[in-house]
Amino acid sequence: MREAAPLPFAALNAALKAAGEATRLRILALLAEAELTVSDLTEILRQSQPRISRHLRLLAEAGLVDRFREGSWAFFRIGERSGGAEIAHALIARLDPTDPTIARDRERLISVRAVRAAAAQAYFSRHAAEWDRLRKLHVTDEAVESAIVEALGTAPFNSLLDLGTGTGRMLELFGPDIERGLGLDLSLEMLALARARLDRAGLRHCSVRQGDIYHLAMPPDSFDVVIVHQVLHYLDDGAQAIREAARMLRPSGRLLVVDFAPHDLEFLRDEHAHRRLGFAAETVTQWLEAAGLDPTFHQSLPPEPGSDGKVAVSLWLARDPRIAIAVTKASAKAKEVA
Repeated sequence: MREAAPLPFAALNAALKAAGEATRLRILALLAEAELTVSDLTEILRQSQPRISRHLRLLAEAGLVDRFREGSWAFFRIGERSGGAEIAHALIARLDPTDPTIARDRERLISVRAVRAAAAQAYFSRHAAEWDRLRKLHVTDEAVESAIVEALGTAPFNSLLDLGTGTGRMLELFGPDIERGLGLDLSLEMLALARARLDRAGLRHCSVRQGDIYHLAMPPDSFDVVIVHQVLHYLDDGAQAIREAARMLRPSGRLLVVDFAPHDLEFLRDEHAHRRLGFAAETVTQWLEAAGLDPTFHQSLPPEPGSDGKVAVSLWLARDPRIAIAVTKASAKAKEVA
């Protein structure tokens, strides 16, 4: 475990003051388990909404929790990167999970998550027939996921950003092998499905947020791998989405794009809001190059013979070249010295 960075006296004092109250310590313990809203915490802790909101504000100001807005809702999660976040994690690690107060809160949390999962499942059930029809049009999900895993290879990576995460399947697929996963989507309904999926899988280090793929509200160089899976065909400007995705990559990071190959199924445009009927291999390759990346791989997966499928699925993989350039310059300089 890396050593925690030292904090200024004022920041440390503020963090300890914020955590040093019974309800706020209980909130930290709950947020270490799941992302929750004010309403969730009100139900679990049996306290008024104004009181819970005040506690959350103090915790957020001290850097112990993070706040993310989705439409009219705000979600809270234990902090991830600030110095205060390190203190929050250290305090929670010292709590006895069998303590009666903590155990009771966790039981109520389980109930809240069960309600959330039921709502997500109800939404899925209402749309299942439509989704099943769309799945039959292209290569099976299993074949595509196998190709995705193979494309990223055996080289380990610690952080994953899934743009247009939908039901969160990519986070579930890679979650057990990474340290941090984040999924972004504009649809609140899809985010509810994704949260339910991550809850079921027990992937506490993976989370989802509402976000705009054209304007990612995150610092650059934040992720080892970015995936854009079945998203570009909904967009007016795929090139801009690729540029934003590339901006998130750390040096030597990888961007994987998965989408339909060109097809002529016009009903997808009319009935399912597809803006583009697939992409030629060179189109996405040019977008990757224009974003400053080095394309390294392209593959097209045709539908299985005898299936109902009519649409091939393509994969493009590209790498951020910055470390390679630095190494090349260093090698050239070493040769000059020699």
